[in-house]
Amino acid sequence: MEEKIEGSLHFTPNDSLLQWSKWQLLDSVLPTGGFAHSFGLEAAIQARVVSGPEDLRTFVIHILENTGSLLLPFVYTLNTSPNVETWYKLDKILDATLTNEVGRKASISQGSALLRVAAAVFQEVPYFKTMRDMSLASGAVRFHHAPIFGIVCGLLGFNAETSQKAYMFITMRDVVSAATRLNLVGPLCAAVLQHQIAASAEELSKKWMNRPVEEACQTSPLLDTVQGCHGYLFSKLFCS
Repeated sequence: MEEKIEGSLHFTPNDSLLQWSKWQLLDSVLPTGGFAHSFGLEAAIQARVVSGPEDLRTFVIHILENTGSLLLPFVYTLNTSPNVETWYKLDKILDATLTNEVGRKASISQGSALLRVAAAVFQEVPYFKTMRDMSLASGAVRFHHAPIFGIVCGLLGFNAETSQKAYMFITMRDVVSAATRLNLVGPLCAAVLQHQIAASAEELSKKWMNRPVEEACQTSPLLDTVQGCHGYLFSKLFCS
């Protein structure tokens, strides 16, 4: 089975359609479940860690720093080595690394949804469906989001820089979207804030880009602790 899957990796992306695939992968309409998660923002608001737009700006930047330091190495490695053996190995490493149960479940939920969507949408890459079917049958993987995002980008033909910046973008987009739905900021203010944070996102992307998994680390443990409290909230809108 594994030899058959390895053979299906020989896919040459159509350059004229590559940009369209990238835009669709980043489109909020793609049903990957990202908007069901606030990355700990809902818990942070109830804990009074975040109470206004300035606090939100700081929160988003710290989330991006955490994302870059901890998850970009997984995106990068799977983007450059999109194969089952590497995926299984890194999925297990990430599962052991994420000690926050709320964040761990969110990662699994979004990763599983992303691979399901990739198998259904990007049918020009049959490897997605083969990989998903085999993994579901074996139960050997947890389907964490960052490794799957990396392997999807790699097989679609995105280079490492594009893939890593794309992961930072969807993280920023989802947190800002969550802030709007939590009535912390309005839609226009959210759009302005996202544009202003883009410069910080670019700097953080360059800072943490192209690092091996051995260098993955967490830079904002307080945010991880706050997100872990989400499960104890009496009233909540998001899953994490």
